[in-house]
Parts: sequence; structure tokens; C-alpha cells
Amino acid sequence: MEEEDVGSLPVVDEETRLLGIVTDRDVALRVVGGGLDPEATRVGEVASADVVTLTPEHDLDEALGLMARAQVRRVPIVVRENELVGMLAQADVARVGKEKSTGEVVEAISQPPGGPRVAGSGADDGLSVGVRESSPDRTDR
Repeated sequence: MEEEDVGSLPVVDEETRLLGIVTDRDVALRVVGGGLDPEATRVGEVASADVVTLTPEHDLDEALGLMARAQVRRVPIVVRENELVGMLAQADVARVGKEKSTGEVVEAISQPPGGPRVAGSGADDGLSVGVRESSPDRTDR
């Protein structure tokens, strides 16, 4: 993460199927905060398996809505059987998005959660969003 100057990395299997995501927050809370040895801890032990995803067919407005509802800054883009083909970051949206929409999404993502952070809860918005369950101590995506 330091080498590539990124705040998250997708975790994939040999076939590039998305298994989870590891964020700088995961490392800070689960490795450093948990007193784990960074040299002995495997990525799978601290990566978040609760991941919301989009496909390349989703438009930017759908992506913005998902990011705001799920309060995530990065969304993996998958095809077929959860095969990772890319990542969409808040910074990507800021570069190409409409100024007003981008500002609203950044604000929504940054709001403290008022309850569980679940994408699309309570409404069928037509998005084919993947959500995986994780450990109960999950606090960030």
C-alpha cells in the first residue's frame, strides 16, 4: 500500500475472484490496534470480506449513490463470477463527476453512520450490488 500510495487493496484468489478488501483502516485497527505482528499476520486475517461491488455497466450516478449509501470511498468493479476488473475510488469520481454531485457524495460518505452500514437497505434501487458478510467487529469498508 505504501509502495503504490493507495489506501486499499483488493484481495483476490488465483482466478482474480474478489475475496475481500484490505484498507489502511483495517491495518491500523486490526493489526496495530490489535497488537498483531505485521510480519506474521496474513492479509486474509485482517481483510474485510464485507464488500459492496459494481459492474462496468453501472453508470456514475449509480456508483455515486452506492458510495454515499454504503459510506465507502472505494468500490471494486467485478464481472461474471465476482472477477475483479478494476476499482472505482472517490478521487476518480471527483476527477470526472459533476461538481455538485461529487460534493454531495463526499459529504454523504463522510457522515457518521446512524445505524448499520448496508448498501441499498430498505429500497430496491435496481443495482446489482454484491455484499459479503464479515466478522461482527467490522467498522469500515
